[in-house]
Amino acid sequence: MTHAPDLGQRRKINWLNINTVLSAAILIGAEVFGAAYAGAWAVENLTGLGSIIISIAGWFVSFVGVTLEASQRAGVVLLQVIFFAIGAGVMVAFVRQASRVEPFTSRQ
Repeated sequence: MTHAPDLGQRRKINWLNINTVLSAAILIGAEVFGAAYAGAWAVENLTGLGSIIISIAGWFVSFVGVTLEASQRAGVVLLQVIFFAIGAGVMVAFVRQASRVEPFTSRQ
């Protein structure tokens, strides 16, 4: 006896599970991206990390003969982009794990 699923077996969309995962993703996404926005601002003001990264990038680019002019706010924007990318990774991981716990389809 094999435990392999029938290839011709129909699957039904479980809308209750999709609604649950979507609602949780909206709630957690608001928290994750809000923390990324505020965290980038806080990290830049406390450490100046974004400005340091932009200065290093400008130094590397200067070898090619290009000057990099950046505003004072560029460090915050750079950190926001980095933190938002990390937040997107967190959200993708959450939805993938949630779809394992609450499957989106079920066998009929």
